[in-house]
Amino acid sequence: MLGLKLSNLIPVLVVAIAFLYTEYSRSTLMATQKAPSPGKPWADGPLKMVKTPMFETKKEDTFTKGATHMALLHNAILRGYNSIYLQAPHVKPDDYADFIGYCLTWFKFVKSHHDDEEANLFPKVVEVLGKEDKEVWAKTHEEHEAMLPGLAKFNTYLTSLAAPSDFSSTTLLSIMKEFEEPFDTHFHSEISVIAGLSAAGDFPQAGPVFKAWGKNSVSSAGYTDVVPFLFLNFDRTYEDGMWKDWPPMPAVIRYMLVRVGGWWHQGWWRFASCDVNGMPKELHAYEEAK
Repeated sequence: MLGLKLSNLIPVLVVAIAFLYTEYSRSTLMATQKAPSPGKPWADGPLKMVKTPMFETKKEDTFTKGATHMALLHNAILRGYNSIYLQAPHVKPDDYADFIGYCLTWFKFVKSHHDDEEANLFPKVVEVLGKEDKEVWAKTHEEHEAMLPGLAKFNTYLTSLAAPSDFSSTTLLSIMKEFEEPFDTHFHSEISVIAGLSAAGDFPQAGPVFKAWGKNSVSSAGYTDVVPFLFLNFDRTYEDGMWKDWPPMPAVIRYMLVRVGGWWHQGWWRFASCDVNGMPKELHAYEEAK
């Protein structure tokens, strides 16, 4: 085997690549997607998106940028919440397993986002500012604590199902309603808190802190679940397309993260709010309910 010539392997590799490409092209992830139908709800509600400080104020200081990048992550999570809330009553039993996987990925995204803020971002910002934690993040910590019990209940319900067929949209929506208000409040309030730090000065040394945190908080959560979830709930048309190339990266890397990373759990992404190109698409459960 070790002595097998490369020339003998080339036909095998060509066949393998052709097979994988064919299977990939047939995947759910690459299926033709329709734009949201007029009159049907989409993932920009019921919870409203966060307006980014850079779009609103046109400022570009360190904390305005940091708050803006945080808002973009928050909006992907908010679209995730909305896509779950809106579609849950319409999901067909055959799709329960995939929908549960999608819901649990949303939870993982929120939980990892929260945990990494508390462990890494918040302490480092406090260090840069030279202030006490309670002066900067007291309100944010309180908001975290208010929403965490409901989020835990969401996760416990879905992971404790004996089988996907036991899924109840009524139960899930009831749990989501329990934490909706503190969750919604926090995901908007935190942006105002971070943007408000600019009143203390520019603090350019905080720039690398936000940049490193933003990159690591998502990638460390999972390349085959959380990363595709982010991109497939990232509306590149939002705020007049100002963020269509965010986060900045080579096009080939974005392509791989969405299309290849998303391939493992392709069935889950039927319920996402955007297609592989970041364009809003009709919510799958509504399309299926025709």
